[in-house]
Amino acid sequence: PLKTKKDPPPASSPEPQGDAALTDAEYLAKHEISSSGGQLKVLRSFAALDAPESVKNALTAQGFTAPSPIQSVAWPVAATGRDLLGIAKTGSGKTCGYLVPAMIRILANRPAGAAKQPQRGTHKGCQALVMAPTRELAVQIHEQATKLGRSLGIRSVAVYGGAPKGPQIRDLHQGRPEIIIATPGRLQDMLNFVCQDGSGVMSLEGTQVLVLDEADRMCDMGFENDIKNVVSLMNPERQTLFFTATWPKNVQRVAASILNNPVRVNVGRQDQLVANKDVKQHVAVIHHGDKYDKLAALMKEHHTEGKRTIIFCNKKYVCDNVEAGLWEAGYACGTIHGDKSQQDREWQLGQFKSGKMPVLIATDVAARGLDIKGVDTVFNYDFPSSGAEDYVHRIGRTGRAGATGASHTFFTKEDGKYAGELVKIMRDAGQEVPEALQAMVRGGGSGGRGGGNWGNKGGGWGNKGRSGGGGGGWNKG
Repeated sequence: PLKTKKDPPPASSPEPQGDAALTDAEYLAKHEISSSGGQLKVLRSFAALDAPESVKNALTAQGFTAPSPIQSVAWPVAATGRDLLGIAKTGSGKTCGYLVPAMIRILANRPAGAAKQPQRGTHKGCQALVMAPTRELAVQIHEQATKLGRSLGIRSVAVYGGAPKGPQIRDLHQGRPEIIIATPGRLQDMLNFVCQDGSGVMSLEGTQVLVLDEADRMCDMGFENDIKNVVSLMNPERQTLFFTATWPKNVQRVAASILNNPVRVNVGRQDQLVANKDVKQHVAVIHHGDKYDKLAALMKEHHTEGKRTIIFCNKKYVCDNVEAGLWEAGYACGTIHGDKSQQDREWQLGQFKSGKMPVLIATDVAARGLDIKGVDTVFNYDFPSSGAEDYVHRIGRTGRAGATGASHTFFTKEDGKYAGELVKIMRDAGQEVPEALQAMVRGGGSGGRGGGNWGNKGGGWGNKGRSGGGGGGWNKG
């Protein structure tokens, strides 16, 4: 008989790698995810997402390859229509954690066969409202919503203070967006605004999804009553997605008043401050007046072409002085703080994101919610005056979305009361703690040093002078 060539055995499927190889229980344990109020379903690939292919394509077009831990559990909860309480650090991917479910719902509500073009919301208002504490975060969320929504025909508008109301009113009244991103104060203005024809510029009667992003920050800024006022204008049958990085009592109180039988999801340990382990932390215990020289040396060593660096200072005038020094040293840099106009701040952020000005100097106005891809290094020129929590948020600007990063912190005797907290944060993240910092803890914050040589000894831009102790003019704000 004629011999036939045997078919080769079918190629075996590649073995699952990384998170894909884990069971649900192993995945939850690895990412320190816990829950209450319902059984969690873990979604670890876009293929498993119950959504139109256009949504999955929009995600992959933005460079996303798989859901982040918060997305992997938030999306299935949101798909059920239940309220969600998500407690997760900044940089965890929570923006897409709520934008994607909102967009899936918007698409599902469209008539069958509707053309893929920007749809207009009804006069009853948007379908999804996102509240954010700061204009910077509102702009950032709007940018992400625009990128995802462009191919889906979903239009969004951002309204926030510090910018003219006229263009925002026009966008709301004429564009009728399906998603509105707003800061609490400007949102109240828009809800109270009446057009010449007697109609309101916006209404929340038809809004189906309410998102609170960085709810803890909003409460810290005194927006608790504004949140409650907005909620009182909404349909009680809405779905609420509530995200916070911390869980203090005032946030618990607000959550209890607006959430209806939520599924609570915790990503990471919430009983203590936890720094991102993907960020290599460096702390230099130095004299106050030596900061600029130390910064200049580290910038020369670590800031190479193509890298992005953020430098945090506590005072606006220090930001300006550091900026002047770095420009003189040949670094293209920008500054954002409270004295800058909104237009200027947005321009500076745009230049930083594009890489045209790869060094950004900022006060804490930009410490939370600033999500810029590719930040390599964060400097704490001044340790946060509010303590360790803002330190964790600051260094969280790098090492995002699975990337690695580095932080450099200048710690002085004046910061000594935070030494114990800082040591604990570093140890919990598996970081090497410098002996000088440990000595400060043993010495009750003094570092075991005597005498008065820890004060301003001159030198260091942003302190007393450009070089030496005299230095007129540099200490003025």
